[in-house]
Parts: sequence; C-alpha cells; structure tokens
Amino acid sequence: MIDLNTQDLNEVNIQYIKGVGEKRARLFNKLGIYSVGDLLCYYPRKYQDWSKSVSALEAPEGEVVAIRATMITPVQEAKIRKGMTLYKCNFSDGETVIHVTIFNNKYLAQALRTYEEYILFGKVDKSFTSASMSSPQIEKFDIADSIHPIYGATESLNSKAIAKVVKSVLDNLGELGETLPEEVKQKYNLCSLDFATRQVHFPSDVKNIEIARKRLIFEELLMLQIGLLKLRDKKETKNETRLTGDYFSEFEGLLSFELTRAQKRAINECLDDMKGSTTMNRLVQGDVGSGKTAVAGAVVFSTVKCGYQAAMMAPTEILATQHYESFKKLFKDCDIRLELLTGSTKAAEKRRIKAALMDGEIDFIIGTHALIQNDVEFKDLALVVTDEQHRFGVEQRASLAMKGTSPHLLVMSATPIPRTLGLIIYGDLDISILDELPPGRQEIRTDVVDSTFHTRIYNFIKKAVDDGKQAYIVCPLVDEGESELISAKEYAEKLQTEVFKDYNLGLLHGKMKAKEKDAVMSAFARGDVQILVSTTVIEVGVDVPNATIMLIENAERFGLSALHQLRGRVGRGKDKSYCILVSDSKSDSSAERLQVMKSTNNGFKIADYDLKTRGPGDFFGKRQHGLPNLIIADMLEDMDTLKACQQCAQEMLSADPRLDSYPALCKNINNMFRKTNY
Repeated sequence: MIDLNTQDLNEVNIQYIKGVGEKRARLFNKLGIYSVGDLLCYYPRKYQDWSKSVSALEAPEGEVVAIRATMITPVQEAKIRKGMTLYKCNFSDGETVIHVTIFNNKYLAQALRTYEEYILFGKVDKSFTSASMSSPQIEKFDIADSIHPIYGATESLNSKAIAKVVKSVLDNLGELGETLPEEVKQKYNLCSLDFATRQVHFPSDVKNIEIARKRLIFEELLMLQIGLLKLRDKKETKNETRLTGDYFSEFEGLLSFELTRAQKRAINECLDDMKGSTTMNRLVQGDVGSGKTAVAGAVVFSTVKCGYQAAMMAPTEILATQHYESFKKLFKDCDIRLELLTGSTKAAEKRRIKAALMDGEIDFIIGTHALIQNDVEFKDLALVVTDEQHRFGVEQRASLAMKGTSPHLLVMSATPIPRTLGLIIYGDLDISILDELPPGRQEIRTDVVDSTFHTRIYNFIKKAVDDGKQAYIVCPLVDEGESELISAKEYAEKLQTEVFKDYNLGLLHGKMKAKEKDAVMSAFARGDVQILVSTTVIEVGVDVPNATIMLIENAERFGLSALHQLRGRVGRGKDKSYCILVSDSKSDSSAERLQVMKSTNNGFKIADYDLKTRGPGDFFGKRQHGLPNLIIADMLEDMDTLKACQQCAQEMLSADPRLDSYPALCKNINNMFRKTNY
C-alpha cells in the first residue's frame, strides 16, 4: 500500500488502496468516491449499536438486537435449489437455544467454529420452546466493534466492504493535519479533525458520534460560507457601465397603476447598485403576483435611457413571448427598440436580429437559451435579467453575462424563501424582497375536500367554462404503474370521454417535448383549450387571466411551496378565482399542511411552515444549481451552526482576506467548489 502520509489524499486514486483495485474502484466511483479524500468524507448514514446485548427471551418482537451467544452445533448445509444454499446451526445465550439460518454465505458458514462466542445481530422470532434468527450479522465476540457504521452501499459493494477499506486507510494514516485555527476550535468548542474523522467512521461510544459530527458539520458550513463570500468578492468587478441619469419618475409615468413600497425599494436598490463603483449582482425575490416584472422594467428602462443595451432570458419560449408582449405594450410610446429571439425564430429573422444587436440598433432583447449562442453579440450590453433563477444554472447566467463587459445582473425568482436560507441558496447575490402584493390583486379562495366532492367540482368547472372561463386540473403523476394513483394521461382521457365530452381538454406533462408543451400552453392561453390537465410543469408558466379554477388532485403529494406556486397560476385577472385541493389522505400532518394552504395566501408564511415540517428539499436540489452539495450538514437542522459559520467566515476573511494563514482549509474550499459550475 502506498504511503498515504506523504500524499495529498484528494489526489490518491481509490484503486491504489489495498483491497480495492481497478475493478472494485469502479464500484466506489458509482458512489462518488474517486480518491482517498472522497472515501474519508463518505460518512456513515447511520450506526448499529452492538454494545448493549440482550437475551433471546428479552428481545422485543420485530426489533433488531444484539445477542451474545455460543455456537453449540456444527453448520449443516442444505441445497434448496440451483443458486440457493442454506446453512443451519444452533447457538445458545445461556438460557435459550437459537436456531440460525444463513442464506448463500459459504464464507461465513465456513468461518464459524463450535464452542466459540459470537455476537448475533438481527431480529429474533420466538416460539414457546426456542428462538430463531434468519441471516443475522455474526462476528466473533472478542473482535466485534461496539458500534458499527452503516454506509450507503450498492448491491455489489456492501457497507461492510466499505467499512473494511475505510479502516485500512485510517490504520495506515498518521494524525490528520488540522485545517482550522486553534482559536476557532476553542471558541466554538470543536474537537480536532483527526479525532472527528476517526470517530465518525468508527466511534468508540455514542457520545463521540455527536462530538465528531459537530466538528465536521461546522467545517463544511464554514467552507461553504467562506467560498460564497470569496465568490462575491470576485464578482465585485469595476462598474464599466455606470448609470448616470435618473429615469425612475419617467418610468412611473408609463404605468397605469401605483407601484408598491416594496417595488419602489427594490428598484432603488437596483439603481443604486448600478450607479455604484462595482457591478450589480442582485436577486429580486417575491411571491406570486408581487410585481417582479415591473421592477425589471424600471431597471431596463433606466439602462436603455442611459444609452446601453439590456437582455432578458426566460426559461421557455412561451414565457419569453409573454414578457415580450408585456414590455412591447409598456414601452409602446417610448423610443426603445425591442426584439424577441427564441429557438423557433426563423433563420432570416435571426440573422437580422443578431446583426442589429451587434450594431446597437436593438436596445432590449428578450429570449430563451438562444441568447447564449456563440454567434449572439452585443454592441454595449450593460444589463442581464434572468427570469426564474432555479431554471438556470450559474453557468448559463455567466454565459449571457460574458456577452458584455461585466454587465449588471438581475435575477428574478417567484419562490418565497426565508431570508437566512436565501442568503445561502443565492449566496453570490444581494437580495431584494418583494413582501407585499399590488393593490387590487385577487385573493384566491382555497378549499380542501376529499374525492367524494368530484361531481360537485366538475359541475362547478362546467359552469365556469360555460361562462367563458378556463380551468387547470393538476395531477402528481404521468404514467400508469407509478403507483395506485391515476396518471395524468389516463385521467385526461377519462375526463374527456366521461365528464367533459362537450369541452376542449388539453394535456401537459414533463415528458412532452418543449415545442409540444408550448403548443398546448399557447392553445390554452388563446382559449382554444378550455380545461388543461397537467402535471406540475405549469408551476412556472404563461399568464392566463381567463383561468379562474385550479383543481389539484392528491394534493398531499405536493410540498406547500409547490402548491402555492400552482395556485398562483389563477387569480391573474379581474374575476374571482378558486383553488380546490383534493385529498383522501388520513394523515394528520397532511391535513394540517393543507389547512395552512387554506388559511393563507402569503408565500413567505407557507415557505416557513414547509421548511419546518418537510425540510429544505423543495429549495435545494433543483433550485440549487451551482452550489456545492453538502455531505454531512443539513441546511435546516443545522441553521444555528450555519449562522455561527457566517460570522466566523466574515471574521476570518476580515483578518486574512487571502486566507494565507489557512492553506489546508483553502485547498479544501477549492476542492468543494471545483465540483460545481462556479
């Protein structure tokens, strides 16, 4: 085995560790383990405590327990059929004979010796006269660890095999070098990195697991915070396109409504950024219907009036088209040259638009991913606006920003997120929050019912459609066979043939191609489709002011934030709108969650409740593009640690901006962010 003490563990390929090799290395690679450093950071997902043994008679029914017992009969082999061999033997714990059956494990069966003492770990089945255990884990008593780590494994690479390799590495390593300064360890009561790493994998007692985890969670969140702060510093480039004039009042004169205080505050924050010495990197985050588009319009207007170009990128063609139509209407009496560029723009038109952009003949371009093609060039791009941040990775944002000389960046998101969490998810951006709705915005009536109400609901939808309105019906699944729940396709067919025979139904789901989705959504927007049966792909979509009913089936299957986004698709016109949540769940927690939806239209309150009850899964994952994946820390559970790490990171960078005193920590931060789009 190579000398690990002279190597950078992140550079040592896992295949060169004793007991691994090239073939097994590929199994480790499937778990995301490529280096020895990766292996040591592949922490157990849980532990089995073998230290507290019980007798077979004391073992609770159906629970996994440890039993100290002596083997009293030799192993008997029995071939059941081809590929299946049983090995049977008896143990005694001093009170009870335990009949043990081992399936297809010849190696274990041959290793067992009569009259030797073992620990049996598994479930006990008891009868009046004896007890039995089926395929328990078995280890010799004198070498059995008190607490066994259980790792996430694959069929071909089990937890025990992973533990064996981790132990081999740790046994061949001297003391791991410290990465945190002594004063930080003392201030936050943290153990050494060496102790934490060894104890998290092979704890000597339960208490040490928590001590080890505390240190490792703190370091992971500290690295994340330092990395994000450094990214922000890196993004603070000199403002080459500083806005000079003030056109806010002129923009307000274009509007047929009064801006809210929150909108005015957000616009001023953006314009102050753009007049400052460094370029703007700002997120405008607001609830459904809070008026983010008007904020973007004000910033675009000021940019163009100061003689620069602006670009806005939307995640779908239909949303880009909607923005184009809205801004064309808003800027109709202004001297602002506006164009739309999407994948379906005809070739000749694309050539004309690209030439005009390069010559500066277009002031404001709206489009999809078509804007980040290599042959799209600007004369003087000063502002990049991206709509619905979670649909774009950091790389795509950066690609559009590269079209100009450090243009200002404005990101819009309709996902209400508690501010502390927002600072992490969008750690490289300043945040403006729109926390009030424009006057006149309809409050949507929300009802929670079970499936016995379907006939009444369908009649309610028919009446609305007969009056010229439209409706959404949302299902959580697409294909048959995914569960006992009816699929969107099957449900749409049933509704069309049995319930809404005389109405035009459309179907929208995530497995459709982008052009098919756009065609269906456009037909719905035009009113050609009266009732749209859909999965959650309409969560972010086109405004259809004529749609007044949102029916959501199996509502308990959705997170509250997702339900709130769906509900926001209606209530966009002048007519009273309704959201009907159908659920047959008998769970108290599901009922409580759905009542929260009924009781409030405030997205921030809903997001807070969702975080407390379901965790941050709705926000992390699909909305986390570009952020490093956390291995041991949990954004919600470890919120207090996160806040402490934010303060610690700021103090460390204030004292040593380049982190010259912490080379090992610096290297680990670089490794952490190297795997992302940053």
